[in-house]
Amino acid sequence: MFITTGAVAQGVTSANTKGNFFCMYLAGAIAVVVAIYVSGGVSGGHLNPAYSLSLCVIGRFSWRKLPVYILIQMLGSFTGAAATYALYYDAIQHYTNGNLTVYGPRETASIFSTYPAPYLTIRNGFLDQVMGTAMLMIGILAICDSKNKPVPKGLEPVVVGMLVFSIGLSMGANCGYPINPSRDLGPRIFTYVAGWGADVFRAGNNWWWVPVVAPCVGGVLGSIMYQLLVEIHHPKEDTNKEEIVKDVAPEKWREIPVFTINMDSSCSHRL
Repeated sequence: MFITTGAVAQGVTSANTKGNFFCMYLAGAIAVVVAIYVSGGVSGGHLNPAYSLSLCVIGRFSWRKLPVYILIQMLGSFTGAAATYALYYDAIQHYTNGNLTVYGPRETASIFSTYPAPYLTIRNGFLDQVMGTAMLMIGILAICDSKNKPVPKGLEPVVVGMLVFSIGLSMGANCGYPINPSRDLGPRIFTYVAGWGADVFRAGNNWWWVPVVAPCVGGVLGSIMYQLLVEIHHPKEDTNKEEIVKDVAPEKWREIPVFTINMDSSCSHRL
């Protein structure tokens, strides 16, 4: 989150002279890669509540762990936004003349969270997030499916980052493709307490709940689609071999060891 929002802050406060949407999307994708490498061996690289929830639904993650993971994901996003604000405090103050706003040509709330384009309705925005997160989960499940076309061991985070980048380049125009509840809500709460006020929740026809709810719906939908359309059609393996794998590493056998989440608010369209 620090790298992602930092890239957006650099672009916005420099009036796009030191970064544009492409740079911001690329930085966010690389940030996902780094985050998975940092946390993958300890937590499985869970950076996204929609991802964690989806794994619970398909039986690959413990429901008991879910509340704790979501809490830490939210705290991480909040802290990442706070770190960006601290780093770019002088730049933000100079760019805004000390007036932190959600609206207008000098708004800076979109550095931290996503906001819809002026033309976007809540209904279309909800669909946008469902489709984007479904694509994310389908891609991740395929990348981590050893029975499919496996990615070379250790390169899964890089390919997940490429997936996130491709989603941004193809689905980022409407609302900046948050596709991650914690990526959007944690920084939004930070901006609320840091001086932007309640407008961060009222803007975009009360947009804030869409990137919280819709990615969860899309993540579960994408996971179920992959299960039904791909995974159950793999050739069956030797049952005795599977039982041996379970006995050796039952927890690792059930869980997918990598993930994300998402991303950028550069294209969080300014209101």
